[in-house]
Amino acid sequence: MKFTCQKQELTGALSIVSKALSSKPQMPILSGIYLRAESGQLELEATDFELGIIIAIDAEITQPGQMTLPGRYFQEVIRKLPGDTVSIDEDSEAKSVRIQSAAANYTLRTMNASEYPVIHRLEGDLHFTIKDNVLRSLVKKTVFACSNDESRPIFTGVYMDIDQNTVTMAATNTHRLAVKKETFDAPIGAMKLIIPAKVLNELLHILTSEIPSDVEVTCSLNQVSFAFENIYMTSRLIEGAFPNYRNVIPQNLTVKVEAATSEISAAMDRVSLISRANDYNVVKLDFHDEQLHISSSNPDIGQAEETLPVAIEGDAIQIAFNATYLVDVLKALDGESCVISLHQPLSPITITEPDDPDFIYVVTPVRTAH
Repeated sequence: MKFTCQKQELTGALSIVSKALSSKPQMPILSGIYLRAESGQLELEATDFELGIIIAIDAEITQPGQMTLPGRYFQEVIRKLPGDTVSIDEDSEAKSVRIQSAAANYTLRTMNASEYPVIHRLEGDLHFTIKDNVLRSLVKKTVFACSNDESRPIFTGVYMDIDQNTVTMAATNTHRLAVKKETFDAPIGAMKLIIPAKVLNELLHILTSEIPSDVEVTCSLNQVSFAFENIYMTSRLIEGAFPNYRNVIPQNLTVKVEAATSEISAAMDRVSLISRANDYNVVKLDFHDEQLHISSSNPDIGQAEETLPVAIEGDAIQIAFNATYLVDVLKALDGESCVISLHQPLSPITITEPDDPDFIYVVTPVRTAH
């Protein structure tokens, strides 16, 4: 196997594919990156059996073939090379590969390519196409609400409910819930799946195109895949039944507050600096006289408070929250303003956006000693 390619393209491809490398691989071969060179393209592939990524880049191929290289070393060597182009030449008898760029020469030992569990593209039971900016919004507005507690796996993923011409995504850690819906022009089928948050966070990092492009989504009973541009991602699904989240969305909220998203987000971020050292990271919100007063205190550190102008419909109310649960959602919002709807100091509240009627966030307040 022998090829030459642009160093910048290879570095970018390695930074993406290496996301599927396990820090503690189940078997040594999974610490490798599998390379396949043919027909003017170099494909790089990595998997940890949960997440698999394939990425293709253009290359000048002198000798087609396949090989597996130790992932972390290969990535580091390529990243630090001095030249603009990289030439890679495999010596199969010596079980090594020679890497050249400008005046730099490296030799890396190859791994046994025949042992590599090559990713098979998912056939799937349901397929649909979605614009990358729409998928990005669905993920961005839900994935942050997932749990990190591995003892309850279903809450570490985002629930995707495909129902004819709507796709709804929902995530919860049982203290908060984020729901975002998208409506399609035509029916795409029906299926329910739970996608690991880790996979969707990687997808968010990769979906950065400025111009909306298509993402092909394929779903089966235990896997999902996303294909776009020169990238293919596949993931195992989380098994289990997601709870009926619709039951926890509160109705009949009597107080409505409209605020500028960027202002409340920045103020929450600052005030929560003091509360972060506490176990519960509590901030207090006091809504009255067209103002929102945000405060936090910690006997060992100090206290913080800020006041913002807001539009209030309904009675004055004081309520307290885990600051993280508010900061996270405010950072995920896109519109200029948000609406906070409340009822009583210990009842769940909702946060919505006038610009996005298909999004809702529910969060449970905390009890504080006054």
